[in-house]
Amino acid sequence: MCDSVCMKLGIAVIAFASAAWAQDYKAERTSDHGIPVIRLMDTVNKVEVAIVPEVGNTAYEMKVNGKNILYFPHPDVADFKARPTLSAIPFLAPWANRLDQQAFFANGKKFNFDMELGNVRGQIPIHGLLTTSPYWDVTTVTADARSARYTARLQFWKHPELMAQWPFAHEYEMTYQLQKGELEVRVTVSNLSTQTMPIAVGFHPYFQIPGVPRDQYVAHIPARSRVTYDPRLLPTGEYSPMDMMDEFPLRGLTLDHGFIDLVRGPDNRARFYIKAGGAMVEASFGPKYPAAVVWNPNQNGQPQPFICFEPMTGIPNAVNLAGTGKYPMLQTVAPGGRWTESFWIKATGL
Repeated sequence: MCDSVCMKLGIAVIAFASAAWAQDYKAERTSDHGIPVIRLMDTVNKVEVAIVPEVGNTAYEMKVNGKNILYFPHPDVADFKARPTLSAIPFLAPWANRLDQQAFFANGKKFNFDMELGNVRGQIPIHGLLTTSPYWDVTTVTADARSARYTARLQFWKHPELMAQWPFAHEYEMTYQLQKGELEVRVTVSNLSTQTMPIAVGFHPYFQIPGVPRDQYVAHIPARSRVTYDPRLLPTGEYSPMDMMDEFPLRGLTLDHGFIDLVRGPDNRARFYIKAGGAMVEASFGPKYPAAVVWNPNQNGQPQPFICFEPMTGIPNAVNLAGTGKYPMLQTVAPGGRWTESFWIKATGL
């Protein structure tokens, strides 16, 4: 009799514990001002992430103890969709940052952009084609005892106005995973074409310490070398030794610089951070992000309330520098191949 009762009690305890663990993480489809949104929650560490798939699949909130560590100047998601700006965590693809001309090189061939299509910006094309793309399809929204996860896919090859500019049939899969208070952002590129495709993607995260003026931040950039730029903020193909302190104040400083030869820890991540008032916001890059751009601008003499630590697969203009033999580190993915990498974000002391 006892064995039967005890067994039932044991099963009940296990079931109760499993249900409790599952509630540590939540993932849900919801909406904000009528715009579909995905929310990931880590209830133990009090972290909540919100993503808007139809505006570039952008994560626009990462609230830690109710405070958003992502700079997002819009009052709501509807305003963001109506008047999109670079903020929060934009995805830059199929190229990140600047190109030196309205064309790119791959496999020994020059591909000219069709500027009349209107989806390539400027004499110095910047930030790719997908920062506010509506073409992301939600594939998975789930949570279990270990994490909350969301995955979306963008089938680049389906859209003629994209293929006209970057004629490689390929797909992107992006996963946001929230685990132990840390957000992982993982992207996979699948090359469906018959040609080797250059990988020149990146992200442009905007970080802040809520309630603290940017001039009070202290920053850390884990790099041994800086990228040398010309007056157009384009790399020359040369580098100089890192000339910044291990930790340095942002007061009075403006940065729009590239960095390479990143210093990595035992986990093979390169760890960037800002800290102030006992709080710290960290961004860690996986090994296939060997370069970074750091941007903390001023406008009309006033510091903007953010800093960007941007994970990059190569320095700005990597595809064209590689075409001239000045950047041998360009990453590529073979026909039928896949490329994948992650970066991570977490905050403490908030």
